[in-house]
Formats: sequence, C-alpha cells, structure tokens
Amino acid sequence: MEAIWALVALGALGGVARAAVWGAEQPMDGAARNAAPGQFVGLSEGVTHYQFEGPEDGPVILCIHGLTTPSFVFDAMVPGLVARGYRVLRYDLYGRGLSDRPKGAYDVHRFTGQSIELLDALQIDAPVTVLGYSMGGAVATALTQAHGARVERLVLLAPGGLGHDLGRFSEWCAAVPVLGDWAFATLGGWVLRRDARNAPDTAGAVRDLTARIQAETRGRGYMRAVLSSLRHMLSVDQAVTHAALAQSGVPVTAIWGAADTVIPLQAMDRLARANPSARQEVIEGAGHDLPSGHSAEVLRLLLG
Repeated sequence: MEAIWALVALGALGGVARAAVWGAEQPMDGAARNAAPGQFVGLSEGVTHYQFEGPEDGPVILCIHGLTTPSFVFDAMVPGLVARGYRVLRYDLYGRGLSDRPKGAYDVHRFTGQSIELLDALQIDAPVTVLGYSMGGAVATALTQAHGARVERLVLLAPGGLGHDLGRFSEWCAAVPVLGDWAFATLGGWVLRRDARNAPDTAGAVRDLTARIQAETRGRGYMRAVLSSLRHMLSVDQAVTHAALAQSGVPVTAIWGAADTVIPLQAMDRLARANPSARQEVIEGAGHDLPSGHSAEVLRLLLG
C-alpha cells in the first residue's frame, strides 16, 4: 500500500513540475515570425513556415528536416542546390521552428499530411524530388510510399526508421508514460542543449546553429512535439515501407555518415536488404550532421 501511495505522490509531483516547466516555455514569437525569411501558410492543423528559393521554372526539391532542428539545418545546402537550378522548398515541421504546435500525436499521418497540404497550397502538381534528413527521412519515405505519383526521386540523409541510438534518457522517456513526460519536460531541454554544445563545429556553415538549436528547446510545445515524435514517428520501423518502395520503381539515394552514432551504419545494411536497388553512399569521417557539417560532400553525391 505504501508503494502505491508513493507512486501516486511521485506522479502528482511530476505533474506539478511538468506544468511548471512547460508553463515557463515562451509562446510563439510574433515578432520572430514577422522578421523571418520565407512565408507562412495556414494548413488544416495550423500555420506552417516555409521558404521557396531558386529559379521559378526549376525542378522542385522538397527538403524535410529531422527531429530537433528546423529547416535552417539546410542553410548550407540551399545555395548549391539553387546554383544547379533547383527550386528548393523547405519548411518547419509542426512543433518546430516557426510552425504551429498542434495538440495530439506527432505521427506519420500528421507529418505526411503537412507535406502534401503544403504542396497543394503552393499548387505544385508535378512530381518533385523529396529529400529527408534523419527523422525527416522517415517522413519522406512514408510520403513517397503513400503518394508515389507526387514523387520523382527520394533522397535520404542518415534516415530514421531503420534503427537509431538517441541515448538512454530519451529512449526511457519515450517508453515510459507520465513519468517519462515529466522527466523529458524537466530535463530534456538541458539534455538537448548539452548535445548541441557538444556537436561537431560546422565552421559557420549554418549561422549560429548551436544557439538556434538551444533556443528551440525553450519554445512552447517544442519539447512535447519532440517526445511525441519519438513515440509515434521514430518508433515505427520503416523496413516494410522501403521494401514496398523497391517494388514501386521510385529511385532512392541514401547518404550516410561513417562516424554517425545517432543513425549507425547498421541502418544502411537494413535498407540494402529491404531495397537492394537503392543507391547508397557513405561519407567517411562524417557524423550525423550531414546537411550542416558536410554539405559539400552531400551535394557532390546528390548532384554528381
């Protein structure tokens, strides 16, 4: 009986602490939206921030970012893509950057729906190249499988959905309801800020990258969106989806970092078994920061 009351007390304490932490988060900054590059569009689940850059008649490449870093993670890649004639469309997933933070599960239906609604809102009917990074790779894979007629080519940078190692703390929080929510609300921001400080120096390839990632963790709804994405998006095994894509004939290119500890190279082997026709490349010495820290190598492999 004492153990039950102890759990009840701990849960109550967790609820109070969680409310205190999330209540201290900063709301969406209207001034930041007004000063932001790009544009905003209202979709069925909220406002989405996007940027559309490059020649208006160029082939469209849709760039989908990962779990924690918004679309500015592609800053170093965009000039090279534009220089090769691409029309680059990148946007902030719900819960990140300057896009809204709707309630509910951050799952494959929410993320693929956002992508398709954005293409429809911008009246992009011709098939596009879809580029997904990290968790964005899982979103891009699911999007291609569900809406193959809208996708000309799939490009994956260290894609999620085939195995990952996000650390014991994040994995425990995602696996444990209530207490995991409390722990992630209380300590998750500190963990993400620490990881950002310890990440490899991108030598200015993305302006103020570390500071901007750290600022994300203090935005209202961000930590909840990340935790929900861990539970409902990254927990889904994409091997079956990749096998289905192998039958569809959509060209797939995957680029990996040889020293990536977040998405280890075992995931590359799983993709090879699921889709033997996928073209796979490895950048030696690269970690998980492919678009920001190794943009030149990625562009060389992507564009030939």
